[in-house]
Amino acid sequence: MSRGDGLLNHNLLSEDIGPQDACGVFGVWAPGEEVSKLTYFGLYALQHRGQESAGMAVSDGSRIVVFKDMGLVSQVFNEGVLESLQGYLAIGHTRYSTTGASIWENAQPTFRTTATGHLALGHNGNLTNTHELRKRIAELHSGSGELPFNTVVAATTDTEILTALLAAHLDLSLEESAIAELPLVRGAFSLVLMDDTTLDAASDQQGIRPVVLGRLESGWVVASESAALDIVGASVIREVEPGELIAIDAQGLRARRFAPAAPKGCLFEYVYLARPDTTIAGRSVQATRVDTGRRLANSSPVEADLVIPVPESGRYAAIGYAQESGIPFAEGLVKNSYVGRTFIQPSQTIRQLGIRLKLNPLKEVIAGQRLVVVDDSIVRGNTQRALVRMLREAGALEVHVRISSPPVKWPCFYGIDFATRAELIANGLSVDEICASIGADSLAYVGLDVLVEATQIPKNDLCRACFDGVYPVELSEEHRVHLEVFEGITEAPTMSSAADSLAITQPLSPTHISEPTRLGMISYAVFCLKKKTRS
Repeated sequence: MSRGDGLLNHNLLSEDIGPQDACGVFGVWAPGEEVSKLTYFGLYALQHRGQESAGMAVSDGSRIVVFKDMGLVSQVFNEGVLESLQGYLAIGHTRYSTTGASIWENAQPTFRTTATGHLALGHNGNLTNTHELRKRIAELHSGSGELPFNTVVAATTDTEILTALLAAHLDLSLEESAIAELPLVRGAFSLVLMDDTTLDAASDQQGIRPVVLGRLESGWVVASESAALDIVGASVIREVEPGELIAIDAQGLRARRFAPAAPKGCLFEYVYLARPDTTIAGRSVQATRVDTGRRLANSSPVEADLVIPVPESGRYAAIGYAQESGIPFAEGLVKNSYVGRTFIQPSQTIRQLGIRLKLNPLKEVIAGQRLVVVDDSIVRGNTQRALVRMLREAGALEVHVRISSPPVKWPCFYGIDFATRAELIANGLSVDEICASIGADSLAYVGLDVLVEATQIPKNDLCRACFDGVYPVELSEEHRVHLEVFEGITEAPTMSSAADSLAITQPLSPTHISEPTRLGMISYAVFCLKKKTRS
């Protein structure tokens, strides 16, 4: 009998999946500390960036042990597991899949043996030149005595390709291999990687996906968001700069540049992806969202009795809207945070309840009121349509929808899983038509320039592709074709054309010895552990 997996997600309606970020990454180098537990708490703080799988790799200086599984951080790890992961160096990962299936083999960190020991890697983002990277790997492996690349890949992700690339050099350390190969990698990547003794972190040339450096009393921490540093008691030092590699070992911290910086930080981090208690480029995400709400109130005023947010994503913009407009702020919707995916098929009666499974109105608050409802974005429009209908049924006299981002018209190829361009409601309809479609009394979006001003970052230093279609990194031919012939396409674009050809050629046992590239015997064993599946 199929059972629900209990995994949390942000979707109010199963058929209206919102934007999802690819992953969260964390790394710590701290001799004398319980690095597995620090990584556990760091991943907890990054859980919102991916709920499909979680994992960590820990090194004691001579071997790397990788433990990963499907599920939330709290489901994958327990006290016994953490106690068994002993060492002074660790990296961790929470995953939401954008390329490659949501299966155990694709959970991270990935693992490889190298000429100098071992390599574990966690990746946030999407690569756009996986075809070229596979050719590069083949070149490096030719004449090396290693097994052909396409026979040893145990996953179907661009992360696996990147890991194989960095492990392909037989005469270079991990740091030197990264300096040599990362200039060839295109797309978005925030990386935490490690060998037996060194922690590395890197950001792509554009810095599309964030990664920040922090200091512990006894070591260093890197993470996707500063909130994860706060959780483990680390002070924020700075962000890893675009095109920069940071290496940390017993000799200290080294910063090296592998590509000139061309900053294009993701604008959608400020809208939705990052936690509000995170700081990006010196600007609080919460402050940006409140400021955006204030600006939205100025540009799109309306006579109303209450401002209510769509929890949790619209809360701070709603606060700003209320402050600027003078309309009272109220919590009019209650979100059930404990509802997750389910295999249970709803009856027609339950299906009609739809959104109420996760969101329910406070009738005493909204009945007889003219409402301003603030949300972060509209993707397909199904959620907002159900929400407006539910508020009217609860007694709202008027429902005015305000969106704290511009219309989303373009897909993202850099690590955010949007709907396809054909499915994005803002592509085919005007604002007035969208308003009529969702049944609202009025609808307004914040302007792109207004949102950019709220971030306090120059417009040319931000990736705005999902809003204006300007992609800062060259796309593959597959992606360009997708954009040109989007009409009639019903499946979301992926980066998996190169990765899908990487077949799993050998079954994985519950305990899988991760030595996939070596033909000869070696003197160490490194285990990649997998939980036993319950029958």
